Amino acid sequence: MARVLIVEDEASLARTIAYNLRRQGYDVETASDGERALDLANATRPDMVVLDLMLPGMDGFEVCRQIRRTSAVPVLMLTARDDEIDRVVGLEIGADDYMTKPFSMRELIARVKAMLRRRELLQEEIRHAGAPARDTIEAGELTLSRATRQITLRDQPIRLKPREFDLLEFLMRNRERVYSAEQLLEHVWGDSYTRDTRTVPVHVRGIRRKIEDDPSNPTRVETVRGVGYRFVG
Repeated sequence: MARVLIVEDEASLARTIAYNLRRQGYDVETASDGERALDLANATRPDMVVLDLMLPGMDGFEVCRQIRRTSAVPVLMLTARDDEIDRVVGLEIGADDYMTKPFSMRELIARVKAMLRRRELLQEEIRHAGAPARDTIEAGELTLSRATRQITLRDQPIRLKPREFDLLEFLMRNRERVYSAEQLLEHVWGDSYTRDTRTVPVHVRGIRRKIEDDPSNPTRVETVRGVGYRFVG
């Protein structure tokens, strides 16, 4: 559950934003001034900040500056003024996006979702770039060796076609994550991949015949109806 910090001194607006974000499943904290916002930001480490520009005492610009000293959390800045210089300054000091009041609550929710999704994708890219791939992946009685390109099930060798091996390796490395056929083509087949998504279920069936106890009722490579495939073994 993503945590969103709302910094807004207009109590009715803060309540409305918080209510709507909680309905979307987010964990929400609120602050009505800059000092309280910084305390909550340090204590709760939010995944995103919705920050009003015009606050009593410390304004939103200064709050954003101080947050940026220690965090890259996405910041959506709100203001009642449609002044280009404010927008430019806000973005220059580290705000990621900007909305002018009055705004549609539907649009705000859409912006929040998009910004959190971008943050998630960036973190995933950083994890994948910074962590070396493991040479051996184990899942119960199934073991895959990247170095030797061998698979064993209950210590017995399993022979997969090269592309079946690549597909299974990718799914095992990203266990529990669901990928569509299009995404699997891009990740596994790469620049040389065919645009025909039917090749993915063909390879999945080949894998299942070799690693599943009952290929018609798979317990390792699952189909998520209407979405794609995931490894859960």
